[in-house]
Amino acid sequence: MSSPFPVEKIRADFPILKGNNRGKPLAYLDNAASSQKPKCVIDSLSNFYENTNSNVHRGTYELAEKAENEYTQARSLIANWFSVNPEELVFVRGTTEALNLVANSFGQSILNQGDSIILTEMEHHANIVPWQLTAERTGARILTTPVLPDGSLDLDVLYSHLQEPRSKILSLCHVSNTLGTTNPLPSIIKEAKEHGVKVVIDGAQSAPHYRIDLRSLDCDFFAFSGHKTFGPMGIGILYGKSEHLHNMAPWQGGGDMIEEVSFDGSSFAPPPQRFEAGTPNVADAIGLAEAFRYLSEIDLPSASLHEGLLLENARAGLQSIEGFIEHGTTSDKAAVLSFSIDGIHPHDLATLLDGEGIATRTGHHCCQPLMKKLGVEATARASFAMYNTMDESERLVSAVRKAVSVLR
Repeated sequence: MSSPFPVEKIRADFPILKGNNRGKPLAYLDNAASSQKPKCVIDSLSNFYENTNSNVHRGTYELAEKAENEYTQARSLIANWFSVNPEELVFVRGTTEALNLVANSFGQSILNQGDSIILTEMEHHANIVPWQLTAERTGARILTTPVLPDGSLDLDVLYSHLQEPRSKILSLCHVSNTLGTTNPLPSIIKEAKEHGVKVVIDGAQSAPHYRIDLRSLDCDFFAFSGHKTFGPMGIGILYGKSEHLHNMAPWQGGGDMIEEVSFDGSSFAPPPQRFEAGTPNVADAIGLAEAFRYLSEIDLPSASLHEGLLLENARAGLQSIEGFIEHGTTSDKAAVLSFSIDGIHPHDLATLLDGEGIATRTGHHCCQPLMKKLGVEATARASFAMYNTMDESERLVSAVRKAVSVLR
């Protein structure tokens, strides 16, 4: 099985992939946790701190103006990528902060005693706990949508939840970080709109792999993290429809999010600045924009097909190993392979894979309710990106087979 995608050309852009792990060539298969960074992103951070470093907003000297311009241009570039207005993008630390912002500011403004928040069994803790806290404060309740045996959502139950008259918010992932399931957002959002339910999307796992037209998708909010999209850590984006952001109260207070402050009261800046209290993460915002500039030069549909071939190859090889169990087998899934080997703890397996130079992830993947549904405490997970190779996929299979022979 081979791929026409120019993977070696892509790999040359990522310095860390030339390195070793435990003395063997690094096979980095933990991309659902965090992706590696191309040199242009790394260089953009160094360039900012070497040549442009200054705080933004209010500075009247040349260096501050340059920093302000780069920061503004970064927001505009990312907004253009997602087909939305720059004023609809809030810079945050990542998906977790974005979802907390929505739950605290938007959620608490529209939820009342007895209203419902709809979640799914496949959600990351970042898309569960903020809503639980908001439910406790508002008296709302949480309705949970089950995951079917193949890892897909039970859409019949989801649609029945949407039809309940007190349902106000649906918050779900675009792509499951554990199962790889890609949820059918267009049909789900259409159904939600028909019943007046607002839709919040955790896009942490989809933003790195697809170019998403948020205007066409028509969700109310969309969140993702820079460190999963080949950008820096500590930066992310919350997209919110303009009408929502303008009606939302600030979540955090401080500098740069105000119009005027007195001890009699304060008035607040318009979005997005209203939600960006304090000194912004200017360098990483610029680095994130550079990551999307880099992605604009990549044929993402071809990259996705390449990742799919890596997944198919690994799955085919691992299925020949006695005791192999794949979690999430629906055909509509991203290149995420979550699995168990009967009788072998995933942590033991990962330790032996590490010795072969292969970086994978084990544990509950911040999805403990899903683990309970699957009947396991943890799984092993290999997640592929566009720079992974067929050789790495085959090395994974060989290493698992070797590990199984040792552990049994």
